[in-house]
Amino acid sequence: MSLAVTVTIAVGDDPAVPSLAEAGVIADLAARLGVAALRLTDAALDPTVVAAYLAGRHPGIGYLPEVPTTHQAPYNVARRILSLDRATAGRIGVALLPGDGDEVSDQNRPTDATDPARRWAEYAHVLTRLWESFPREALIGDQENAIVADDTLIRRIDHEGTFYRVAGPLDGPSSVQGRPVIVADLGTLDLASVATSADVIVTGRPGGVDRGGAALFGRIAVGATTDPAALRDWAADHSLDGIELVPDGDVTAVLRAIVPHLISPAATPPPTLRAALGLSEPLAVLA
Repeated sequence: MSLAVTVTIAVGDDPAVPSLAEAGVIADLAARLGVAALRLTDAALDPTVVAAYLAGRHPGIGYLPEVPTTHQAPYNVARRILSLDRATAGRIGVALLPGDGDEVSDQNRPTDATDPARRWAEYAHVLTRLWESFPREALIGDQENAIVADDTLIRRIDHEGTFYRVAGPLDGPSSVQGRPVIVADLGTLDLASVATSADVIVTGRPGGVDRGGAALFGRIAVGATTDPAALRDWAADHSLDGIELVPDGDVTAVLRAIVPHLISPAATPPPTLRAALGLSEPLAVLA
């Protein structure tokens, strides 16, 4: 059974969580063990900033910073994540969290709708369309004839929705992995909300989950004494595509004790995060 493994950590200046320096040690070890990605939670330091810092020093692993919809306009997030994705040659995704709106979007699109699941679904749809708005083939870079890009291939998305109004397009080319990966957590979100945009669905209770076209990952808290065989059986029983490990205690000790029994690192790391997670090339999103 082939499994992808991600590891969740918080990074900050609280003694209870790894520091940036300690996170670097974790990233290096995780990459050597064949972990697909580190999921970065918010612990005083912005996860996207932590992802940028770690990726510049430890490029052999993917990064999934958590980003809530609250206070985050989708156009800004789309640019930020795609910039990280280009800098890492396609090793970035986003764990998009449901929440409230932001001042810019709410001012431009007043609404009395409040359902965080509906907001998440629209937000994720906007991200995917923005990430496709400037195809890689549109970038020409012909200095001799002063042609930067073929603007006939670059498309406005002109999104008019319940929560957001976004014209687009982005100002840079799309990802080498097609699109950055979108991760959705079941709980506040339901399957109907995440079905069209999520590449990976994560849940602590995977029994009976109809994943649709997304990969299904089971989230589980683990310690250094957790039985890896039990984890493999749990994954097999629920036909999981991967496991999201949430270490309890010394993260490096947990990784050394468990990960080698779940996966064998490839001789050559997968070229992109999407490949490391076992995901197929994304289909184009229709308007």
